[in-house]
Amino acid sequence: MTTYYNLPVYKQSYDLLLDIFKLTNEFNREYKYTIGEELKKETTAMIINIYRANCSNNKVEYIVSARENIEVIRLLIRLLKDLKQIKVVRIAKLNLAIEGLSKQLTGWGNYSKINK
Repeated sequence: MTTYYNLPVYKQSYDLLLDIFKLTNEFNREYKYTIGEELKKETTAMIINIYRANCSNNKVEYIVSARENIEVIRLLIRLLKDLKQIKVVRIAKLNLAIEGLSKQLTGWGNYSKINK
């Protein structure tokens, strides 16, 4: 078992979490404590699922949960875009990071299913 903090998917998800924490400081107060907190919570849950997948014999279950977290994160970012809380440049950067994470988790999930 590789230590979780050496996994590329973990490193990229942690970088995304840092970006989201920085980003939520720029929201209007109304959104900072509602959507912003939910966004941080989902991203943290995704990292926890990645950690659990790395430690578990049944990786697929946690990888599926992490991918569900990604979809919620996408939804919240889209909502923030529509509420004009995020600039287009930031959305593009976040979407690239999210897409990269999604691809890594999909590959890891497929590999885990084959090697059960």
